[in-house]
Amino acid sequence: MIELNQINYHYDNFRMHFNLKIAAKEKVVIIGRSGAGKSTLLNLIAGFVLPNSGQILLNHQNMTRTLPGKRPVSILFQRNNLFNHLTVEQNIGLGIKPCLKLNASERQTIEDILVKVSLAGFNNRYPNQLSGGQRQRVALARCLIQHRPVLLLDEPFSALDQALRFEMLALVDQICDDFNLTLMMVSHYLDDSLNYFSRCLVVDNGNIVFNDLPTQLAQSKHNEIAKMLGFNYS
Repeated sequence: MIELNQINYHYDNFRMHFNLKIAAKEKVVIIGRSGAGKSTLLNLIAGFVLPNSGQILLNHQNMTRTLPGKRPVSILFQRNNLFNHLTVEQNIGLGIKPCLKLNASERQTIEDILVKVSLAGFNNRYPNQLSGGQRQRVALARCLIQHRPVLLLDEPFSALDQALRFEMLALVDQICDDFNLTLMMVSHYLDDSLNYFSRCLVVDNGNIVFNDLPTQLAQSKHNEIAKMLGFNYS
C-alpha cells in the first residue's frame, strides 16, 4: 500500500502537491507532459527527495524521512545503470550484497531470477554483450531480487522499439502477478500499452489532474486532459 497524505514539495519556484492512495498489487501508470512532476512523484515515494510537508506511508508505516535503502521499494530508471565491468550475475548480485560475496544459495536465487526474465544461461556475460532489451531485463532482475513489494519504473523502456517495449510490459505484468508487487510506472506512450494498467494518473504542473481507469480518458468529461496529452479519439 502506498499513501501520500497532503505531500508538498517545492523545487525552485515549482510547487508540487500530491494526495494519493494506491492499494497493494495495483498496477498504475503515470503520464503527463515533460516537466510535470512524474519522476518527482516516484522519487518522493522512493526517498530520493524529501517533501516539505505531509506524510508518506508505505505498508501502513510512516516512511516520510526514511532513507531509500530502508523503504520497501525498488526503482528502475530509463538508464539501467548496469556496471560494464561486472557480469550479469554480479550486476544482479548487487541487489543482494554490494560486496558480491555470494554463497551458493544466493547464486541459485540469481539463477531463478534469470529464468523469470528469460535470461537463463546469461550469468557470465557482460552488459556490452547484451541487447538493449536484455540489459533492461538484467536491471529488472536486480530490482526483483531485493524482494521489495513496491516496484517503481521511470520510463524504463522508452529507448526500446515498440515490439520490444510491449514484450517488456508483458513481462513486467506477469512478474508483478507472480511476486504480488505493487507497480507504479512513468510512461510517455499514449497507446495500447495503457491496457496493462488498472489505473492511470495524469500529472500536470505538479498536481494529479486525473486518477481513474485508463479507458476513462476517452470520456467527453476529460476532453481537456486528453487534448493536453495529445490523445486523438477520431
